Amino acid sequence: MRNEFASALIALYDTYPNQVFLTGDLGYMALEKVQEKFGKHFINAGVAEQNMVSMAAALAYDGFIPWTYSIAPFVTLRPYEQLRNDVCLHNLPVKIVGNGGGYGYGIMGATHHNAEDIGAMRLLPNMKVYIPFNATDVYEAAEQMLNDTSPNYLRLNMVAKIDYEIAPFTTWRKIKSGSKATIIGTGPVLQNIFKLGNEFIEDIEIWLVSMFPFGEIPTELLQNIHTTNQVITMEEHYAAGGLGESFAQKLLTILQQPISFISLCAAGYPSGQYGSQQWHQAESNLEGENLRTKLTEFLK
Repeated sequence: MRNEFASALIALYDTYPNQVFLTGDLGYMALEKVQEKFGKHFINAGVAEQNMVSMAAALAYDGFIPWTYSIAPFVTLRPYEQLRNDVCLHNLPVKIVGNGGGYGYGIMGATHHNAEDIGAMRLLPNMKVYIPFNATDVYEAAEQMLNDTSPNYLRLNMVAKIDYEIAPFTTWRKIKSGSKATIIGTGPVLQNIFKLGNEFIEDIEIWLVSMFPFGEIPTELLQNIHTTNQVITMEEHYAAGGLGESFAQKLLTILQQPISFISLCAAGYPSGQYGSQQWHQAESNLEGENLRTKLTEFLK
């Protein structure tokens, strides 16, 4: 998604000329045109992410809209104290962009993975998390972030492509109807459900969550859950702090009937080995035949 993100910033710059882009010495073969467009508003802060976030906070305090960009763990976990103290406690409009959320950096291993970023970021005061699904979402999310006076985190990953019409970017989106089970997912990993084939998902209702906090659960979704009594959440993120945990907590305060519930999420490194993003997804039952088997067992 980083190319789509770069294109979005270039397209939006003339409308929002107070943007400043700070990169942690990353973006080769992706950000060159952003640098050209932003000119003096493009800053390579070097491999100094904590300082980069503090710089962004100062720029935001002076009326700019700063973007800070790096690989997801480097721009969220490494400068976490600066995000909390300098940005979020002052409710400054700093826009954090993490590329390769979840297992996005594949074989590069755990140091470059970030399967805890949604939980970590949504814990911060005033922070909103934006999770695009497809290429169109990236532009729409970036534009919404530029109009938000609070801190935001944009989680970039692969671009999802499915043969279903997707509504414009918003917190909750229904993708398809069904009465057998209800699947709620976040991020492009949800596309793996559609790869199982139309016959498999024919009678399954599928929803997409693209922002945290996600507010109230839509009435239409609650009505479907009352019908199906079977709920599956899906995310390329650890169980703690993610979609499954937060959705289940909200659901418990509303439901007046028992349901079956399963959270499909990142399992970490069960084999102790590294591979491609798809390989890690499969090891976590989020892709391919492992996903099919897990869902088949649950839906019996």
